[in-house]
Amino acid sequence: MKLFFTYYGGKYRVARSYPTPKYDKIIEPFAGSAGYSLRYPEKQVHLFDLDPIICGLWDYLIKASPEDIMKLPNDVDRIDDLKICQEAKWLIGFWLNKGTVQPSKSPSRWMRDKTRPNSFWGQVIKERIASQVDGIKHWKISNKSYDTIENKKATWFIDPPYQLMGKYYKFSSIDYNKLGIWSKERNGQVIVCEQNGADWLPFIDFKTIKATEGKHGKSKSKEVIWTKDEM
Repeated sequence: MKLFFTYYGGKYRVARSYPTPKYDKIIEPFAGSAGYSLRYPEKQVHLFDLDPIICGLWDYLIKASPEDIMKLPNDVDRIDDLKICQEAKWLIGFWLNKGTVQPSKSPSRWMRDKTRPNSFWGQVIKERIASQVDGIKHWKISNKSYDTIENKKATWFIDPPYQLMGKYYKFSSIDYNKLGIWSKERNGQVIVCEQNGADWLPFIDFKTIKATEGKHGKSKSKEVIWTKDEM
């Protein structure tokens, strides 16, 4: 599947390079745009996030029909002027300015310039999303903190706000030492993502990737990884 919406720090591009899931269940405690799970949509996916916007948006997508998506307007000047539900406004907002931590209220300069029209909200994106929503009906989303999740045997894809760059997220206050201990205690396969310089787990070099561009982003990000496998 392709992205349902873009999000700052998302892992969709690099997800295919991470270890493949060895369990039928994938748990993402910091869901964001769920770039890893989208590579394996047939799995029993359970997403968690503290941000009510992210949770509300995923709940909307899981429940939406293709017809619901196709009824959304193509042309958007201001989100607040649309006569649609709030969750649909959030969906469109994330496509008005890509790679942000919150949905935008109006089109970005890149969208207005129409240099890559099919990369922003419009008919093409609508058709893509509509063609995929039936494939995530079995997914679940919960508005809960990572440390409240039941410790089930599963593939855990743990992609928190990064220790050095995570301050741009709305919910970025994390005790990383506690998160490190918690990650080590998970049952099953554990994949933890971070950026070079993080020290809350014994991370190893993983990959240099194209990162989010713009005010808060860099052109390249040196990613590190920590894994555990109890198969």
